[in-house]
Amino acid sequence: MRLPAEWERQDGVQLTWPHCDTEWYELEKVLGCYVEIAYQILRFEKLIIATRDIVECKSDISRIAAQKGLEIDLDRIAFYQTPLNDTWARDHGGISVFGDNGEKYLYDFVFNGWGLKFASNLDNRITRNIFDAGAFAEEVMGVDMRPYVLEGGSIDSDGCGTMLTTTECLCSLNRNEYLSKEEIEEELCGAFGLQRILWLDHGTIIGDDTDSHVDILARFCSPDTIAYMRCTDPDDPHYEPLAKMERQLKEFRTLDGKPYNLIPLPLPEPLYLDDYRLPASYANFLIVNGGVLVPAAGSPMDEVVRKRLQTAFPDREIVMIDCRPLLSGHGSLHCITMQFPQGYLRK
Repeated sequence: MRLPAEWERQDGVQLTWPHCDTEWYELEKVLGCYVEIAYQILRFEKLIIATRDIVECKSDISRIAAQKGLEIDLDRIAFYQTPLNDTWARDHGGISVFGDNGEKYLYDFVFNGWGLKFASNLDNRITRNIFDAGAFAEEVMGVDMRPYVLEGGSIDSDGCGTMLTTTECLCSLNRNEYLSKEEIEEELCGAFGLQRILWLDHGTIIGDDTDSHVDILARFCSPDTIAYMRCTDPDDPHYEPLAKMERQLKEFRTLDGKPYNLIPLPLPEPLYLDDYRLPASYANFLIVNGGVLVPAAGSPMDEVVRKRLQTAFPDREIVMIDCRPLLSGHGSLHCITMQFPQGYLRK
């Protein structure tokens, strides 16, 4: 088995569409952000959308695209109607895994609302529902991974047998409480064909509901390069946990024993909803064919991040998208998307 890296060639990306009963603050602004992201994805590859109401979803896209002056061909989007609780496709979406002889598997893990924090009974069936509706190619085999709980945002792969993850999330008692860390590692290595797991024991972003998903902290950009969040202000509460994470990243080695090329990403200026600090993170980017979509924060740091990520992805277009509306839901761009490798989606 092999868990592909996000930078490998893709068929397309899934979004799960918000509606008035999802827990979003200022839904219209959130929908505007979704339309921007949909537009940018379609510049590079296919898009599939899971939605509770296809007619309503198409109306949202057409209306908001016209307001923004964006041309979006709805015929290029595959829509699948399904009941849903919320719209975090990264965590309820299927995870693509290749077999030794090129077999294509779609793992459907249990999604339990980030450790039983939120309702997830409908979201937990989205992957099964769109699979049964024909979203994927005939050769893709769906694999029911119950009772194991795992969210896509909690893991990152270099495509070569190394997984990056966090101890706080995967060892949460409200996910797989009867398994020790060693047993969790054994399960993951078997399921994904891993040679090893790099466990981050430190690092947090204030306002995060996920128990420190790795996709807001540190990300593989290539087998030997990791971009990560860094705080340089000793008075910021992020400073100490992110400094400890940085020290651990510097200790990690590639499979051939070399230090990783580390690309620090600055924290955006603090963003608040009332008195609540929102979990803004530039590490929550999405790699697509020919591009990297990065959550902008309306901060002077946006351009700094764009330049630094361009060094990590010299052959890809770095696209900054204002994702501040998504932070009200305590997530961002990578959290609302799930990519599928080449050959996975129905043509």
